Amino acid sequence: MSKLNKALSISLGIAIVAALGCIAYLVITPSQGEKFTEFYILNVEGKAADYPRQAILGEPVNIVIGVVNREYEPVSYRAAITIDDVENSQADIGMLAHEEKWEEKVSFTPQIAGEKQKVEFYLYKDGEAEPYYKEPLCFYIDIIPQ
Repeated sequence: MSKLNKALSISLGIAIVAALGCIAYLVITPSQGEKFTEFYILNVEGKAADYPRQAILGEPVNIVIGVVNREYEPVSYRAAITIDDVENSQADIGMLAHEEKWEEKVSFTPQIAGEKQKVEFYLYKDGEAEPYYKEPLCFYIDIIPQ
């Protein structure tokens, strides 16, 4: 075998070993996807439809709030519920690990009668003053006097 053939064979062997090392690294090291938090509301039957359309003044209204942490690190959350821009209720969700899900029934109590009042759900993370999402989840409800 000539010196050129030996050099080419050694170079090819080194390239194959390096390629196998790169492939092994990519397989072993998990890729980190997009960081985000799932935030949703459900009716009391657990469906994303048929939210309450009417409530009685001063009586609690139940709804289910859900949060799933997909931030690749533990995060602390809380949710706030407002009716026509007035804070009405809060839910302290607490610390969730990556991929951990929190889903609980929460309630808010309307304090003012009126039609088409906007009920908004805001999510806050790690004690921040600004909501995680700029646009809150919401629905409209008629509040009737007792």
